[in-house]
Amino acid sequence: MNGLIAATYAPMHEDTSLNLDIIPKYGKFLKKNGVKGAFINGSTGDFTSLTVEERKDIAKAWGQNKPEDFFVINHVGDTSLEVAKDLARHSADHNMDGIAVLAPYYFRLSDIHKLIAYCKEIAACAPDLPFYYYHIPVLTGANFSMAEFLELATPQIPNLAGIKFTNNNLIDYKYAKDFNNGSANILFGFDEIFLASLPFGADGWVGSTYNHLAPLYLAVLEAFNKGDHELAATLQAKSMKFVDVLNAKGGFNGAAKSFMKVLGIDCGPSRFPHTTLSEAQLKEAKAELEALDIMSHTAKV
Repeated sequence: MNGLIAATYAPMHEDTSLNLDIIPKYGKFLKKNGVKGAFINGSTGDFTSLTVEERKDIAKAWGQNKPEDFFVINHVGDTSLEVAKDLARHSADHNMDGIAVLAPYYFRLSDIHKLIAYCKEIAACAPDLPFYYYHIPVLTGANFSMAEFLELATPQIPNLAGIKFTNNNLIDYKYAKDFNNGSANILFGFDEIFLASLPFGADGWVGSTYNHLAPLYLAVLEAFNKGDHELAATLQAKSMKFVDVLNAKGGFNGAAKSFMKVLGIDCGPSRFPHTTLSEAQLKEAKAELEALDIMSHTAKV
């Protein structure tokens, strides 16, 4: 699995119940704009604000409605190992192309061997699906070497496919990418430094802003491959500004979800504690982004 992979939102009605009917349109929108797959029920998808049944319903809807030649990775991590195992089994029965799991984030792990044991149990519940470890230490506190993780986990987890690497430690990323001659699929997950991953051979990326700015990132990649590093850096800076503008509206997660409405995919409101932008705030954000020449690079319906 490679290319741009959008970390998708949990679409909701105004009363914050799930709006699963929009998922077919959502998937087509992503594919049309150059996105290769979806990473569902992750941090962007507010999995911590969803019930187990809601997470299952989202996975089932994506499994039934994903576009042709479009893959879906379902995040099944949870503070409860039993819940994570249940979600893994459910994924195997509902047309998922892979599963991912982050480390427990309340009683945090201080030992990499415990992390591997946790991953091993969950991966075994869906042995025919590629398994990805979701490395996001800023939220989980599990800040281990990913090269060491691969070395220890690969012999123990037969379906270990790779890592969703959401960290700005490019040294650790490079070592993980080079593990066993590049045998693991290391999906880079830090949108604001997308460009920095390219000299290290990155070919797969997971991020929330690929919902909004896939054409911009594809332009960054094209400029880099043509050797126009100045243009690539200029375009990358626009993605940083996009995050800055929306983050200033009360927090990026909620604001960015709200902004999908401007692009023609209304994902609805956010659940607590994230902010849902008003129409006036959306209009203001759009005007700011137009002034920065960012709207011309956004995804289109």
